[in-house]
This record gives sequence, C-alpha cells and structure tokens, in this order.
Amino acid sequence: MRRFASFGAAAALGLAACSSAPVRPPVDASIASPPQTRLTGYLAPDALDGKAILGPPPAVDSPQGRADRATYDDTRALAGTPRWQTAIQDNDLWNGGAVKRYACALGRDLSDRSTPATLRMLRRIEGDVRTVGTPPKDFYNRKRPALGNDQPICVPRESWLETNASYPSGHAMAGWAWALVLSEAEPGKASAVLAAGREMGMSRVVCGVHFPTDVEAGRTLGAAMVSRLHAEPAFLADLAAAKKELEKAPAPTGCGA
Repeated sequence: MRRFASFGAAAALGLAACSSAPVRPPVDASIASPPQTRLTGYLAPDALDGKAILGPPPAVDSPQGRADRATYDDTRALAGTPRWQTAIQDNDLWNGGAVKRYACALGRDLSDRSTPATLRMLRRIEGDVRTVGTPPKDFYNRKRPALGNDQPICVPRESWLETNASYPSGHAMAGWAWALVLSEAEPGKASAVLAAGREMGMSRVVCGVHFPTDVEAGRTLGAAMVSRLHAEPAFLADLAAAKKELEKAPAPTGCGA
C-alpha cells in the first residue's frame, strides 16, 4: 500500500450510513485511489512515528506468525455467513457502510443532514490514519494473508493485494480511532461504540485481508493517534461541535431489532 483511502463524497457517506440494502463487495476501501477532497487530517506528517510505536510484525515462522496463518485458514470457513456479509459492509469506508455500525451503536443517525460536523471529524481522522499509518505500512511491507493461495476473501482479488502491505490494518486503525472519539462524544453509549470498533477490526480478519496482529497494530496506532489528537485545537473544537450535534441527532434507521 502506498496510501490509505480518504472518504468519498460527503453525500454518499450520509446516504449509505443506515441503509438496509444489500452491500456489494467493493474494492478494498483502504487502498483504492482516494477521490478528490479538500479535507485534510489534523496532524502534521511528523506528529507521530508509527514505525517506532509499533515495531515490526511477527516473523513468519514465529509462534505469532504461525498463529496468524492458522487464524486466516480457520476463518475461511466463514465465507457466505452473516458475519462474512458484515465484513463486506465494514470494508466500505467510503460510502458509509462502516459508519452504519457506529450509527446503530450510538442510536444516532450519522448523516450529512443530521450530523455534518461529526462526519467531517471522522473524515479528517481517516486522513490522519493515512498520514500516520502509511509510513510503517510501507517500511515493514508485510505481505497480505491471501497471497499465495486461492482461499475465499470477502473482496475481489485484485492487484492491490500484492502492492498494498498488510501491517498495520488501516481499517482497524480508523475503526478504533472512530470508536474512541465517538465514545468520548457520547459517553453513555461508550460500551456499544467500543464493541463496534473492536468488531470492525475483526472484520478484516474475517474478510481474509489482514492477520490478527495487523489488526492489533492498527488499534494500537489508532489509540496513539487519538491521544495525540487531543493536543490539536482544531480537533478539540470539532469534537465539541460533534458532542452538541449528537445530543439532537435522531435515531438511525435500518439497524434491525
């Protein structure tokens, strides 16, 4: 991977945030070319050293490396199950599929109509994921678990699997960062929101595009990034705006029973 993907058009994210329509398997949203946007992240490129924070991924023949591979093999049995479909939805950072998980956990609609400041904050954080996460991704250059085999994965097998490194998981990083920030904005829903963030990371393992230690690294770097964001006045201002906005936001639709 040479960069993580940014969010797509604002309206597209809001439109799909709580849709109950079937989700087609998109190209992995963490590696497709980001659409044009004027939004940037909050952090400067030198704000955090992701390589130093994480250290290297486990060696292939280490106990962790072997456990990673065994988990990939075992989770291929989930293909076609409801959990597999959830992993497809969680893959969709651009068009709102992943955001639906958080809207349902919050009990608040996340859309450009109801919560524009909140979505803007999440989009800017996703930009920071690329800023902070790309250097260690490129430096360690870990191969994706789906390479060298033809087992099922929840997204199409395309050339990015060979060019986009596996460690850390950008989706897990974004998902955990979103969970931490949203649980701060809506503390009464913290347990549900943090559980959603954990499950979004696990969706990368279910999908077959990351090893468990990639997900763990993504969460670690996402937490470090959120901690650092609290030193940024622009982020604090946006977080305050999101708190006020969420107090008045309506309930989401399409969340099931």
